[in-house]
Amino acid sequence: MKLASIVLAAGKGTRMKSSLPKVLHQICGQPMIHFAVQAAQNSGAGKTTVVIGHGGEKVQQYLGAGVDYALQSEQLGTGHAVLSANQAVSNEFDYVLVTNGDMPLLTEETLRQLVVTQLSNTGPLTLMTMVSDDPMGFGRILRGCDDSVIAIVEEVQCTPEQLAIRELNVGAYCFKTKWLWQALQRLPLSPKGEYYLTDVVGIAVEDGFRVAAITMKDNREALGINTRVQLAEAEAFMRKRILEKLMLDGVTVIDPASTYVEETVKIGMDTILQPNTFLRGDTFIGSDCEIGPNTMITDCRVGNHCTILSVVMEKAIVEDGVDMGPFARLRKGAHLGPGVHLGNFGEVKDSYLGAGTKMGHFSYIGNATIGKDVNIGAGTITCNYDGEKKHPTVIGDRVFIGSDTMLVAPLNIGDDAKTGAGAVVTHDVPAGEVVVGVPAKPIRMKNK
Repeated sequence: MKLASIVLAAGKGTRMKSSLPKVLHQICGQPMIHFAVQAAQNSGAGKTTVVIGHGGEKVQQYLGAGVDYALQSEQLGTGHAVLSANQAVSNEFDYVLVTNGDMPLLTEETLRQLVVTQLSNTGPLTLMTMVSDDPMGFGRILRGCDDSVIAIVEEVQCTPEQLAIRELNVGAYCFKTKWLWQALQRLPLSPKGEYYLTDVVGIAVEDGFRVAAITMKDNREALGINTRVQLAEAEAFMRKRILEKLMLDGVTVIDPASTYVEETVKIGMDTILQPNTFLRGDTFIGSDCEIGPNTMITDCRVGNHCTILSVVMEKAIVEDGVDMGPFARLRKGAHLGPGVHLGNFGEVKDSYLGAGTKMGHFSYIGNATIGKDVNIGAGTITCNYDGEKKHPTVIGDRVFIGSDTMLVAPLNIGDDAKTGAGAVVTHDVPAGEVVVGVPAKPIRMKNK
């Protein structure tokens, strides 16, 4: 069995009131089209074609070469949209799965069930339905005397009796490919001047085929996003889904309602997420950590046994046993070695702090390489920018940097050296030397 998938993503999304294509609005850090394509691909499809139209260049720019594309140049309905993918999805595929790019909550497990049902169906298609008291604008499912599906009626065309029907069309289908292409050629033009994909059900019935249907277990998967209100609803459910998986995998989430974790984040067992924690992007957090409260981590690597309290971090590395905060910041390129302590209001950028180093509060370290077991006193600043270029500071092992020291780069400070409180260090300091004053001068040489 060869399966292809088509994801419809050509709509304008006018109710979003946005210049951004609807399917590129984000849910838990990813555009909604990401989730729709991912579910289609993971359902077993050997090829995925995304039908684009409005803002198609931006959709292609995001998805890249991982999928094929078909252009729906005119917005003439869902049937016309699927037909636009005719050349991209050839008859070499036995079956084709059709879903919508604005339904990010539909899971691969649900789509697999749809495909498996169609494999055992003698008819040309199987569709997904849901039973709900809230119609959400979906078409109504009409069944015959033998309980088979005989039609889908769009809500705008329903009679008062049909509007009362609680079984709704979700908008996910699995077709026999050859039959689909010829059926789409026979679609009638709707009163709105569009070709509805839902009308293929009537064509199948006219051809004497039985149309199969499966009912969705969790109606929340069927949420289609047309407004920013629905976008927020989808965000809340996706976040709940992500957090539930983390908790089942051994992560403690103190307050899920105030914890925000994106799908791409990985977290080890026995880590605790405190309230108001935001974990975003390509982030990995090890085991036995305590993160938060009031912490934002983006695109970072955090080791095991770390405590990170009220911290902002982006594109940084933190090794095992680090404790940080409160109110510290790691900027791009920061790397804290094992057992480092970073105090409150400390900031690090493009620098490495060696194992066991302690950096006091209200300090800034930039473009520096710092050795092991260094003490960096409160108020220390690496003066790394001269107005045109940034310069490096290199500090050896076991160095003591006194409070309020200004380290004017480029600068090298040798092992076991010390600076006095308030020193302005403008020249290299040899190993073991003690410098004080403005500008800093030696007061004692090692072994002298």
